[in-house]
Formats: sequence, structure tokens, C-alpha cells
Amino acid sequence: MRKKESIPELTKAEYDIMRILWKHGEQSVREIYDALKDTQGWALTTVRTMMDRMANKGLLEKENYHGVFIFKPMISRPAGLARMVRFFADRVLETDTNTVVAMFSNTKGLSTDEIDELKKLLDEDE
Repeated sequence: MRKKESIPELTKAEYDIMRILWKHGEQSVREIYDALKDTQGWALTTVRTMMDRMANKGLLEKENYHGVFIFKPMISRPAGLARMVRFFADRVLETDTNTVVAMFSNTKGLSTDEIDELKKLLDEDE
């Protein structure tokens, strides 16, 4: 059985970085910075620090590729969403998580496999 601690809790900033990595795959700090600079206004050094911390937390893998660090996600998108879904279901909608997961089923936001994984993670988390 999965422990609750195994479902990561992402800050909004961490989620913004993960969202890009889930969509585009491996990225350098510069690539993440370029993707977020217009919406976040973060400095390159801020993005680097955040990504290094995320790697230390086990959220990202950091690999040196000819002097440039490349980061890739170490958690799946459904795992990253699981705590947010639980919070949204419990505190915002005051309903069960299945209702929130069903909302994803009616959109193109997650694939069928991702929805199945999200359901499994939430079931194991109870």
C-alpha cells in the first residue's frame, strides 16, 4: 500500500515547472526560464535554484550533458495532480475525489491512462 507521503505535494511554482517538463520532456534551466519568463517574471537564477531544490526533493532528475544540466520529471503528471485533486475535492467542492476525476474524463486535459493512474493513486492514498 502506498503511503500518503509518496504522493508529492507540489507548490504552485513547482507545478508550473513540472507542467512544462511533462509537456515537452527533458529541458535545461534556460528552456524552462524561457517558457516561464513572460508569465512568472522569475530571474534565471531563481529558476535554477528552484529546479536544483526540486532535484534534491526527488521531483526531478538532473543530468550533466556537455556542461549543461538537463532536467527530467521523476514523477508522473497524475502523481503531481493527486494532492491538488484531493484538496479540491475535500475543501473546495466538498465531494469525493471520484467526482473530480470524472471532470477530467469529460475534458481532453488528461489521457485515459493518466486518468486511470490518478484514480489508482487516490484510491491507494485513502
